[in-house]
Amino acid sequence: MHKTPLVVAHRGNSVVAPQNTLAAFEAAWRAGADLIELDLHVAADGAVVVIHDEEVDATTDGSGEVAAMTLAQLRALDAGAGFAPAYAGQRIPTLGEVLTFFTRRPRIGLLLELKGIWEPADAARVTQAIHAARLDDRAIVQSFYPQTVAALRDAAPDLRRGALIERRHEGLVDICAALGVMTCNPEVDLVLADPSLVSELHAAGLQVMVWTADDAEQWETLIALGVDAIITDRPDRLAGWLAGRGAR
Repeated sequence: MHKTPLVVAHRGNSVVAPQNTLAAFEAAWRAGADLIELDLHVAADGAVVVIHDEEVDATTDGSGEVAAMTLAQLRALDAGAGFAPAYAGQRIPTLGEVLTFFTRRPRIGLLLELKGIWEPADAARVTQAIHAARLDDRAIVQSFYPQTVAALRDAAPDLRRGALIERRHEGLVDICAALGVMTCNPEVDLVLADPSLVSELHAAGLQVMVWTADDAEQWETLIALGVDAIITDRPDRLAGWLAGRGAR
């Protein structure tokens, strides 16, 4: 029997609530997700905030680059009304708010993606906040950028780390070893096109968390390949689907 993968809520339960908001994280927790994936950027004044894009345009009523705006400017934006009127007033969360959210919900884990290339001092602010919240054993930090993963490694060697990938890199396993990651997280189409990647990563002692898989046909294939986690926009459906097939 194949092992049951963890359910990871991509940007929260982002189909039923506005992505990367506390409402989406609450919905993911209530849906039975094992982890919540979220995205981090640094504002102009150094505040660490939770938002996916480099600009605020797609998910708020504002316009402009996150890195060019202060925390006060970002917090003045509405991050929910564009999704649905019921979510009007949702704000871009700070890292501190999100960590407090998790301390009050003791079961669920965090998968935090640092977007872009982070300076070591900014990466350390993330790891120190996780440590101060006593969430080290529930948190995994990850990035597409080796420089950022290296900064996380240097800031907090004992904190679990992951490498995100969209394609097979030359010497991928060696890169993962050098960065000291515990999981290598590929895009779903890469895995479906190259299923041997999962066994190769497992043979190297790495976990495999696949993003972003949203339909049952993909889930069936990923379970057969033995992936460790499925990152999905529909954690509610995935959790129910797994329960229905007797896997949870």
